[in-house]
Amino acid sequence: MRDVILAIALILLTFLPFYMSSSPSSGSVSFVRLDPSKFEPIQGKEGGTLHFILSGDPKTLNPVMAQESTSTAVIDYLFTGLTKTDIKTMRVLPDLAKGWEEKDSGRRYIFHLREGVRWSDGVELTADDVVFTYRDVYLNKDIPNSTADMLRGIIKTDKDAQSFVRKIDRYTVEFNIPKPFAPFLQVLSAPILPKHKLEKYVKEGSFPTAWNVDTDPKEIVGTGPYVIKRYVKGQFVEYSANPYYYEKDREGRKLPYIKSMIGIIVQDPDTALLRFSAGDADYIGVRPQDLLFMSRLRSITLYDLGPTPSTTFLVFNQNPRAKIPPYKLRWFQNRVFRQAISHAIDREGICYLVYNGLAEPLYTPITPANRPYYDEGYYPKYNYDLKLAREMLESIGFKDRDKDGILEDPQGHKLEIVLLTNAGNKERETIGNIIKEDLEKIGVKVIFRPIDFNSLVSRLSSPPYEWEAVIIGLTGSIDPYFGRNVWHSSGTLHMWNPRQKNPQTQWEKQVDELFDKGAQELDFAKRVDIYKKAFLIITQEQPMIFIAVPKSMLAVYTNRFDNFFPTVWGWYKSETLFIK
Repeated sequence: MRDVILAIALILLTFLPFYMSSSPSSGSVSFVRLDPSKFEPIQGKEGGTLHFILSGDPKTLNPVMAQESTSTAVIDYLFTGLTKTDIKTMRVLPDLAKGWEEKDSGRRYIFHLREGVRWSDGVELTADDVVFTYRDVYLNKDIPNSTADMLRGIIKTDKDAQSFVRKIDRYTVEFNIPKPFAPFLQVLSAPILPKHKLEKYVKEGSFPTAWNVDTDPKEIVGTGPYVIKRYVKGQFVEYSANPYYYEKDREGRKLPYIKSMIGIIVQDPDTALLRFSAGDADYIGVRPQDLLFMSRLRSITLYDLGPTPSTTFLVFNQNPRAKIPPYKLRWFQNRVFRQAISHAIDREGICYLVYNGLAEPLYTPITPANRPYYDEGYYPKYNYDLKLAREMLESIGFKDRDKDGILEDPQGHKLEIVLLTNAGNKERETIGNIIKEDLEKIGVKVIFRPIDFNSLVSRLSSPPYEWEAVIIGLTGSIDPYFGRNVWHSSGTLHMWNPRQKNPQTQWEKQVDELFDKGAQELDFAKRVDIYKKAFLIITQEQPMIFIAVPKSMLAVYTNRFDNFFPTVWGWYKSETLFIK
């Protein structure tokens, strides 16, 4: 499962009881907690159909162009890369490659492909497909994509791009990079694409619109465990097992065991819950507000997978190019102002009122799912303290000069903020109302306005950047470098001031340098220290005021499956799942 850079909710799957231990409970609902270190697939049996919920229609069926979770949730089953991450050990393993050799102190890699791997249309995969994928697609300046973003730290010139990958023979490719790049092997988990199907679109200049939602599913060719058999907009996506999938079980039988899947498209979470309760879906992610409903269902097991990697936060607009009043820009660019607001947020209260106690306060850019980078004692905390928050605002010149209960800055401008979030997200709407109430207690007037999600994303990501403050979220990533697009000052998702040609502040310059240094450090322990320093600076500066991290909770019909191993990072060996 691949992370989407700008996704607002992490959609996770579920598991049946296997290795059980006690876990926190909420009311009459109890949970089972799993130990991934004990995940060991057993011999399975073939057959049956898996039913699950999709939260929306895909926007594209092209894995390179997919930038939102509704698309990636549909197409992730169709493709594989040269490498993959073992979710149990977090080590990088071969996938389409059978192995590799590291040369020249991490500047050159020789990859040996599995021989005899075939695309889902029966055509053999070769080194030509790998070279095409990286040289002609991912590193094509006319095809914006997240893999190129991840490689930007080392591929900076046309010369770098041209020498990046070359074919040695039919089953061997060589990668050359200008300098050591620690996340390199993980980057190579990006989907490999079929040259015989997609080269014509690259040559025509129409690749970004290739494999759209109107494409005949038979034309969507991959190397993953499934192919799309049928897609009916607004209703379902039907999958069948890829007859040429290369993974096998210990007895030599073809995987996946389950030969058919149906993803039911249900946009409304409450409707999805009803469909699950009616038995239309085999599993579902559980929200805190679903717990009472879940407690009334029979033959259901609930699982606590621990804190998610995703974050929810409040961010102020610090972009000098933004269409906001200059005096507000000065407020938002003031670190003390941001720290004061952070002290005015009742994270503990939000955890209980919004998430029924099934969440933890968050002060940093990373969550407990990101161990070893998450170190609770290392990062400062901004405890809920309205008196301190008011004092901090007054220390930088805010006073209630006309005694109307609202603070004014030294120039007499009232401290009034327009706070946005995406309409329909009940958790964020509730968080926004709680924050509004607390900020008004310290003299900050808040106009809270939920708006359409697409409109919100447009305001955040494109000129004239017309917004003041937003409550939104991001998914996490296993390696901190994959968040570079957020934390580096040049990043398109550096929300408070994106696409900077040069760092606007000294602290952003320091973070840039640390992220670049961490990418080149091959010693894991040293990399951890480098990224922790970067996250410490971000926590001190509070450009994003992190709020809470909920638990990942999942429900499944008891005893329906075996080898069902989920984690907050995705499934472990999902192709071995089978129906009992």
